[in-house]
Amino acid sequence: MASLLPPTERIFEARGHRLDYAGRTLVMGILNVTPDSFSDGGRSAALDDARANAHRLVAEGADILDIGGESTRPGHTPVPAEEELRRVLPAVEALAGLPVPLSVDTQKAVVAEAALKAGACIVNDIWGLMGDPEMARVAAAYDAGVVAMHNRANVDPAVDIVADILGFFEQALERAARAGIRAERISLDPGIGFGKTFEQNLKALASLAEFGRFGFPILLGTSRKSLIGKVIETTPAERLPGTIASNVLGIRAGCAIIRVHDVAAHVQAARVTEAILHAS
Repeated sequence: MASLLPPTERIFEARGHRLDYAGRTLVMGILNVTPDSFSDGGRSAALDDARANAHRLVAEGADILDIGGESTRPGHTPVPAEEELRRVLPAVEALAGLPVPLSVDTQKAVVAEAALKAGACIVNDIWGLMGDPEMARVAAAYDAGVVAMHNRANVDPAVDIVADILGFFEQALERAARAGIRAERISLDPGIGFGKTFEQNLKALASLAEFGRFGFPILLGTSRKSLIGKVIETTPAERLPGTIASNVLGIRAGCAIIRVHDVAAHVQAARVTEAILHAS
């Protein structure tokens, strides 16, 4: 069985970018280039809008930009690779000169490879290298950073979700090792909102510290998700306070990266949280 030792430094590496998360939470800004995003209704679908929003997110303090061309909200309609490429590639090409690494949020290896050729540095895979069999090979070939997210094809309330996530991560790390992906290029994401009941999402959030046992940086993505709207009835646009609350708890539990729509608010929340934790 292939094994992968955790990174020796608190560095997330992606094609020459070395992102230091030692005592400082990295903020990944979300840039959806889809016409049907659950949270912003296609605000960045047009290239000029995507460019303007990307520059704004970087100015607000984003360490990474995550570009997505296929909505993965509950009930979404799958997008053919050709259409996803049509949406993603112009944005990657237009933004490749920014001072922060670009991540491509895709479950298709063909899209990941084209985006990496165009200048992307990170592959954010909602199936954690366990979906498309070519994904790990592509990531390794381009020295890309990888976000391996936990997911399930079917929601099962009877599943011990913490054990399921831990087992999934073990398999993802084994697949990464077999492909030759280096340890410092891997981040793990418990997949809040994916393949889980409301109660399982809460349990996963309450157990974030456990997922750090592998020694790899944990990415947390709760931004504007329906979990918050189930705790207190709100629209996606009204969920900033709940998102900040979940991310502050995530930072306290040791999460290295938070993936958010509202970058400026989360940069401030992260810096204040870190200052308090460092003083304790």
